[in-house]
Amino acid sequence: MATETVAKPRSSVRVGVQKFGTFLSGMIMPNIGAFIAWGIITAFFIPAGFTPNTELAKLVGPMITYLLPLLIGYTGGRMVYGVRGGVVGAAATMGVIVGTDIPMFIGAMIMGPLTAWIMKKLESLWENKVKPGFEMLIDNFTAGIVAAIMAIFGMLVIGPVVKAFSNGASAVVEFLVNNGLLPFTSIFIEPAKVLFLNNAVNHGILTPLGTEQALAQGKSILFLLEANPGPGVGILLAYMLFGKGMAKASAPGAALIQFVGGIHEIYFPYVLMKPIIILAAIGGGMTGIFTLVLTGAGLRSPAAPGSIIAVFAATPADSLVGVALSVLLAAAVSFVIASVILKASKDVEGDELGAATTRMETMKGKKSSVSSALTGGAAGAGAGGVAVLAGPVKNIVFACDAGMGSSAMGASVLRNKIKAAGYPDVKVTNSAIANLSDSYDVVITHQDLTERARPATSSAVHVSVDNFMNSPRYDEIVELVRSSNAPADASGAAAAAAPAAGTATAETGSAAPSDILVADSVVLQGSATTRDGAIDEAGRLLLNRGAVDSGYLDAMHEREESVSTYMGSFLAIPHGTNAAKDHIMKSAVSVVRYPEGIDWNGKEVKFVVGVAGVNNEHLQILSSIAKVFTNKAQVAQLEAATTVDEVLDLLGKVND
Repeated sequence: MATETVAKPRSSVRVGVQKFGTFLSGMIMPNIGAFIAWGIITAFFIPAGFTPNTELAKLVGPMITYLLPLLIGYTGGRMVYGVRGGVVGAAATMGVIVGTDIPMFIGAMIMGPLTAWIMKKLESLWENKVKPGFEMLIDNFTAGIVAAIMAIFGMLVIGPVVKAFSNGASAVVEFLVNNGLLPFTSIFIEPAKVLFLNNAVNHGILTPLGTEQALAQGKSILFLLEANPGPGVGILLAYMLFGKGMAKASAPGAALIQFVGGIHEIYFPYVLMKPIIILAAIGGGMTGIFTLVLTGAGLRSPAAPGSIIAVFAATPADSLVGVALSVLLAAAVSFVIASVILKASKDVEGDELGAATTRMETMKGKKSSVSSALTGGAAGAGAGGVAVLAGPVKNIVFACDAGMGSSAMGASVLRNKIKAAGYPDVKVTNSAIANLSDSYDVVITHQDLTERARPATSSAVHVSVDNFMNSPRYDEIVELVRSSNAPADASGAAAAAAPAAGTATAETGSAAPSDILVADSVVLQGSATTRDGAIDEAGRLLLNRGAVDSGYLDAMHEREESVSTYMGSFLAIPHGTNAAKDHIMKSAVSVVRYPEGIDWNGKEVKFVVGVAGVNNEHLQILSSIAKVFTNKAQVAQLEAATTVDEVLDLLGKVND
């Protein structure tokens, strides 16, 4: 079994920070509506509001002092231990509320999950040991006792500590503002955003501190440090004018989504494709913050999502000009810097899947240590020494969320390569991540799923890929198999190589099952113009055949949001999540061609293959499709096909 001999990769640190930040923001984000409600009431009814009303203004204090912290404490407790954890978490939060005279958001983020965790651990001690009839009595008194003790602990200990921390943090912010240093926080905030730590930074840190500041001053600059849409839209505008290929073509739509929709994540890939562009984001962020400091502007409540609409909705009247200038100047500066970088660059068209992908993995910290080790081929074990196999590679698994689409095709491509190299005894399978066990030598996953697969297969070599059809990692895995299985038996290798170079019928047979892919499920001229529209179009073909119900179409979109089903070679294979298998009535595959191409998260896709599989019935056709799309000549034939029969012939009889 393969083992790793290197230190924990940096990606594990990033993932740990991201998980912690996600946990913190997970307590805030479900309650953003309540924060906005408080902001609206404050904006209208306090003495300095739009429509002052002394009676209605009485809501302001209790909401921020009691309602918001209790909601956070309940949400945090529920995240740890369900409704029971939420109840005791909210009760314990009352302790920190009463024990201080400031809004206790950070205290609630501590007391909620901590109290729920303590109760969960306590109840695990006597789980299944309580005599029948006494369960409710024990449960209720446990919850009451734990909540009471933790409320007192929060009041006497946690509350004063959090107040001291809050005062210190406020002093730091005040120091930065007074000394003109606050803009320099962009040096940390903008790269953190692009590494998908934006929610951790904004909702985990800035929102609690900003809310306290807004209570005292009526507004806070902290709400706009991360949420300013200016830097992102400036970068996308630069790509619109000076970008190349799909980056340029997709930038206008991305700019609209980012600026109006407030989904900042959509511009992160544009930065990751060319990491030096982060300088544009930093420059724009610093400009925006400097403008806010100069004009004394801020927001009265969080802007979530970071849309220009949400930003102005949370802007008090005396900050409208300052906020508008902040967004405008941030966009202008990031546009200028990004434009200079793009105009000076000499990218080769098509380089995005190769060198830029490697840079992206480095920037994001997504590549595993073993993936880096494989880059050196067989020599890595001796010279680089980053990965050592305790024995020959015999069992390789390609894992994805559902285990029936991208993993099946990736496994097919790799299986053929390993067979062709003369190692037919090496087993290459595919699996859902939820079904993995620690029994594999090598585990291959999409780069966004590696950290999910690692805990269940800790003793295996892990390899991250982002191109399922022709990833350079596959050749490196073949080299790993060759080096770990040497010395190979020459006659056995020769015997295996002969059929691999011939018909290759041992893998899947000569033709795909006729009832999996039929003529009615092939469309030569798709009507969709977007990724989501293409998923709907491919999904409806499956629905019309009675292969799935409508719930499966929702699951196809859910799967796409978690991990892209882009495969490379102009191909995407949208399919449902592992949990959606109950929505599949029978195995079926649909094929929709888009001759003009559509943007698939920055990649060009011309063929969308919808997949619904029961057991392994669909794997044969997926294997055929994989073989076609690893052959440039056959992809060209598909592009030039004028009839459905030509498509069926290519995809269904590839082994002839």
